[in-house]
Amino acid sequence: MGKWRYGVVLDAGSSGTRVHVYRWLDNAVARKEADGDKLKSLPEIKTKSHWTKKIHPGVSSFANTPEDVGHKHLAELLDHAREIVPDDSHKDTPIFLLATAGMRLLGDVERNVLLEQICSYVGANSDFMLPDCGVHIQVIPGVTEGLYGWIATNYLLGSFDSPGAHDHGKGHHTYGFLDMGGASAQIAFAPNATETEKHANDLTLLRLRNIDGSDQEHRVFVTSWLEFGVHEARRRFVESLQAASAVPDATELPDPCLPAGLRTTLDGKPFAPEDDTIHLLGTGKFDECLRQTYPLLDKDAPCPDQPCLLRGVHVPAIDFDVNHFVGISEYWHTTHEIFEMGHKDKAYDFHTYQDRVQSFCSQDWSSIETGLENHQWGKKVDRESASEVCFKASWIINVLHDGIGIPRVGLDAMKSSSHNGTKEVLSHGQSKGFLDSFQATKKIEDTEVSWTLGKMVLYASSQIPIESQEALPVGFGSNVAGVPSDFQYPSAELLPDPEGTHNGSWRDAMLEGSSSRRVPGLILFLLILVVAAFFLCGRSRRLKLYHKVHNFFGGGGPSRPSYPKKRRFLGGKLPFFGPRSPTYERVLEDGAVAYDLGETASSRSSFDGGRPSEADSSKFPAPKRASSWGSGSNTPTFKYALDNSSSVTIGLGITPSPGVSAMDRHGLVVRTESRDHLAPVALGPTTNGRRSRAGSPSRSHPNKSPVMTPLTDE
Repeated sequence: MGKWRYGVVLDAGSSGTRVHVYRWLDNAVARKEADGDKLKSLPEIKTKSHWTKKIHPGVSSFANTPEDVGHKHLAELLDHAREIVPDDSHKDTPIFLLATAGMRLLGDVERNVLLEQICSYVGANSDFMLPDCGVHIQVIPGVTEGLYGWIATNYLLGSFDSPGAHDHGKGHHTYGFLDMGGASAQIAFAPNATETEKHANDLTLLRLRNIDGSDQEHRVFVTSWLEFGVHEARRRFVESLQAASAVPDATELPDPCLPAGLRTTLDGKPFAPEDDTIHLLGTGKFDECLRQTYPLLDKDAPCPDQPCLLRGVHVPAIDFDVNHFVGISEYWHTTHEIFEMGHKDKAYDFHTYQDRVQSFCSQDWSSIETGLENHQWGKKVDRESASEVCFKASWIINVLHDGIGIPRVGLDAMKSSSHNGTKEVLSHGQSKGFLDSFQATKKIEDTEVSWTLGKMVLYASSQIPIESQEALPVGFGSNVAGVPSDFQYPSAELLPDPEGTHNGSWRDAMLEGSSSRRVPGLILFLLILVVAAFFLCGRSRRLKLYHKVHNFFGGGGPSRPSYPKKRRFLGGKLPFFGPRSPTYERVLEDGAVAYDLGETASSRSSFDGGRPSEADSSKFPAPKRASSWGSGSNTPTFKYALDNSSSVTIGLGITPSPGVSAMDRHGLVVRTESRDHLAPVALGPTTNGRRSRAGSPSRSHPNKSPVMTPLTDE
């Protein structure tokens, strides 16, 4: 595992699937690079715009053909992730596919079959880490999606790491989160102290871990409304138009939320004049659109647990003095893509926004089409988005101000129609940041706000080693002390060990260590590789290599048998470095029979008094002797005992190599006696010009060569 850790999250939404790739420093590296204050912060998650890729449609569209979801949908996204994550990091990179509202609307059987197909395909067609499909590939509930979004928003704004810099008063420092997709809408916020105590059972406990291993806990209220996304709200609105039609069999329904003169099918597709099916006709009356979309909030639904906001769902009272909300997704697209084009003021306020919506939606469709051709609202705005934006704007306004209760800045506080509330809000935002009741945004610090980032912050935090075995895990669950029964962990991986109890990667230790230790470590590592390669190259090659090195450093030249050679540094000490000629041991004269200067295999067969050899065996490493050189013991002692081994020796303790005859030049051993001065040995088997001992066979048999005659005792 290298310096960086990676994570892949696939956001399987109702209209499409988007893959996000994130990375962060490995905790060991992060701790080395962080200063005192930085150690008390969460891991720094990074991404780039081109690391994200979205394709259409959503995975829920494969409910009837689940076998196609892999090669027709996921393959392109997995290929994109593989291009971003380095190859050697794939196996350590977790992958998550988390489906949202689109999959929630499917039946249980269809949903489970589709999830199984996704799990099988991802596991078989990627090397990313997928320890448990039940955790890594799932349909997440709306409250989980909302909590992830709340984490991402506060993480990017810095309220987790620097609470003092985001003091909203009353001891509150976090921001609320609003998200709206195609099928559902979410809200997440930390209530003020009074509401937190009053509604403790309604809150979610969230635990994160800082770089230094310390924990931070937050208590958040999260809820989700299914069918409150813009597409589901539109579907419910069209159904209400059909139900309210005065003519039961009418084929044309007036729609105040469509530009005047625009005709569409019930599902928003262009309507062909020759068709006689039921269709919608736009009237371009935005005030009427606002009035008719209000009932979709279900404000009159029974509320068993007061207070409630939408459809009878309990929500603690929101204190807008300290609760400041950030909206993403449709909150951003609907308030900015069209209605902010050409305007310098980017901050949201109700008064200015409604004026711009009124101006756009009062145009007839032909005028809007002309504006589209001239890119009046930018190249990203097409026919479909222009036809939908009036309904979306009315729905956003109703949810924000009549549903959640966001103050109508510019209307509630500023009654003058000539006052531009946006400029005041923008100025206020520049000095204090996101401290208005509501601000829509797409990016914070050049990073897109997405709930997938919150998921990765939670995962990266969970991978930080704990300070002690008593530390509580990272995750979220019911607001009770310790680890609640419904506690959800970020991944199926095991909890990291306490810092200092695990061993890091040797590669990280070498590459990420201090420069004073990195170079010696690399040299030592290379030396180990060289020695290992030397031992694995075979005995014959080792000997050849040793001879070359030995000769290179002055070990070559003609042999001088008249004088005993000293053992070289490696010649006789290491079992893998054999000497150039066979080794021998000196036999003392104490109680020993005197021998001539040479001995053959036949003479060895008639005498068994020599010491065992220290030369290498052909099958086993040669044992090292515990006794020292010149030991007078007749029975040698070995450090290691060799079982089931036989050794045929020649001469004085010489073990022949396989294929070496006793008559070979290297098979004859010349022994010298330290107390005798011997003249140069003659080439022939004569006694001329040499001395010999009294017991020498050459004296007893002057006409025979000692090489060809077995030695006998005198």
